[in-house]
Amino acid sequence: MSAAREMLCDTARAVFAEAATAGMAPVEHAGFTLLLVPEAEGGFGGDWGDVNAVLQIAGVLIPDLPVAELILHGRGDALHAAATVSLMAGAMGQALALSIEHVNTRQQFGRPLGKFQAVQQSLAVMACEVRAVEAAAAALAARLDAMGLDPAAADFEIAAAKLRANRAVGVVTAIAHQVHGAIGFTREYDLNRVTIPLMRWRGEHGNDAYWAQILGWQVAGFGGRGLWEVLTAR
Repeated sequence: MSAAREMLCDTARAVFAEAATAGMAPVEHAGFTLLLVPEAEGGFGGDWGDVNAVLQIAGVLIPDLPVAELILHGRGDALHAAATVSLMAGAMGQALALSIEHVNTRQQFGRPLGKFQAVQQSLAVMACEVRAVEAAAAALAARLDAMGLDPAAADFEIAAAKLRANRAVGVVTAIAHQVHGAIGFTREYDLNRVTIPLMRWRGEHGNDAYWAQILGWQVAGFGGRGLWEVLTAR
């Protein structure tokens, strides 16, 4: 990660922490609406890698605030779908972190829950899902940046990433709440603050069936050899 992006992420964490109680005003005041505006036009001059990093933080700290809409004001729905993948990746990472912390501190039958093989296996499955979504978000960001943020040139990556994120929601939320038990549903605990938005994001900007159909059309259009050529070229 570049020094500029690290500074951007540090700023995002501080601003979003304040926004968690104050609402969108700190986010707007910090200038995140200028993230994708070129420097020559008075903006930050960021790329989609920056957007991906910022929105993953937003998915953890302020999942219910319209940060993506602020950054992408006036841009098409395809980029909003891409932004939702980043939000989902951040929220899933938080659900995993909370789950690991819980099973390592919660004692049952004289030892931490994390010492039981069945719990370890569940968390391993969950971690694979989370890392797959993070990888999909990163690949999508790389493609968008290579194509000058043209969503039409990254339609395959957008469809694949949103579908992969959507499909991961059920596994991640189920395992997270399973290992937490009742406490995960309480208002005072942080888990439901990310799992509820995850279930909402799954249906926003295209549900599983929508993106599966689009991806299927694209793959069928490529053909067997064409699909391999497209994947290796990207």
